[in-house]
Amino acid sequence: MLNRILAPESKQISEINFKKPLAQHLDNGIPVFTINAGRQELVRIEFIFKNVNWDEGKPLQALTASHLINNGTTELSAKEIAEKVDFYGAFLQTEYGADQCSVKLYSLNKHLAEVLPILYSILNASVFPEKELSIFVQNQKQSLSVSLQKNDFLARKQFANALFGDTPYGSNISAVNYDAIKRQDLLDYFQAAYKPENCTIFVAGKFEENEFSILNAVVGKDWANNGDSKDNHFSFSSPIGSEILIEMPEALQSAIRMGMITINRTHEDFAGFQVLNCVLGGYFGSRLMSNIREEKGYTYGIGSGVVSLQDTGYFFIATEVGADVCQSAVTEIEKEIDLLKNDIIPEEELDLVRSYMLGSLLGSLENAFSHADKFKNLYFSGLDYSYYDRYIHTVKTIDSQSLRILAHKYLISSDFTKVVAGKK
Repeated sequence: MLNRILAPESKQISEINFKKPLAQHLDNGIPVFTINAGRQELVRIEFIFKNVNWDEGKPLQALTASHLINNGTTELSAKEIAEKVDFYGAFLQTEYGADQCSVKLYSLNKHLAEVLPILYSILNASVFPEKELSIFVQNQKQSLSVSLQKNDFLARKQFANALFGDTPYGSNISAVNYDAIKRQDLLDYFQAAYKPENCTIFVAGKFEENEFSILNAVVGKDWANNGDSKDNHFSFSSPIGSEILIEMPEALQSAIRMGMITINRTHEDFAGFQVLNCVLGGYFGSRLMSNIREEKGYTYGIGSGVVSLQDTGYFFIATEVGADVCQSAVTEIEKEIDLLKNDIIPEEELDLVRSYMLGSLLGSLENAFSHADKFKNLYFSGLDYSYYDRYIHTVKTIDSQSLRILAHKYLISSDFTKVVAGKK
């Protein structure tokens, strides 16, 4: 009989296997990395383009081009593109990030030969119609107007700007920036960024020689886009100990966001710092959750994170608390950081964090798409799979004394940029 009084025995994950991609090139030189896995006749083809030509005077240029790239070409209207893609049961998705933009195609294998020419037309001959641009600007301004009434949005926006200034990571966007978008700016950016020499293709799903031949025949040609481009690179120096209050007299809650510029995944301490972050605020059983939510009842949720960017990284803590306990919450957050610097983390707590982190990594590798996503993280950081070997080894073996050293090194609360939107 199963004894339900006793908890099941837990064991640490011993091995995590990654599916590694096959590297190829199209005839026009575009690198293609393929995770060929799965039984379903389904494939995701992702075209990723590095963001280029950053202009502080046109902070929405890359973002708008990414959003509108599939809204009309020299041959097809936005409606025709949508109808043709839907007809074949496919799905197109565009994504904008501060470092790269992407166009993703999900399709059944049997329809690749019909769907890929539509995608090629988008990547080679988009025209960004004035009508679609006008609708986009109107919708985005309305969305921004609503967001500016939310404490958490204001805190996040001001925090990013304080850390990163007028760069893609922190540009202080307003309605005026949307009004300033011109169609010619989008065409110029399209010519500069969406071209074979700035493109990398990641494929995941059931994708073999026949599918590669179709991709090469359709996309492996010269593109018309030939604008000049310069890669985006930035250097940052975090403001030391700045405090920003966005006063909202009627607020019942205050949004808190604090942190600082720090290392990214290329640094040798990054994996250890991720373990330290998990202890502090990286999962539901973290110290911040136990204190600020469960013991004090100040919030429904609080968390911390370490984010890796192309040229830097940053650490943050974020929550929303009752306006009357805002300062108390900040005091408790700083207390938890001090405890990590001064006390040894109990082995039982550290074992729980290890199990959580390894389980999360294993759980994130559920299909070919997620394996491709893990490889993308390595590729754009200039790393190989030995990074994950080091990460797993660090999670399994790092001790409390090493974490205490990292806390002194990277959790310098007196240097944090602290933003409160509401009442302090």
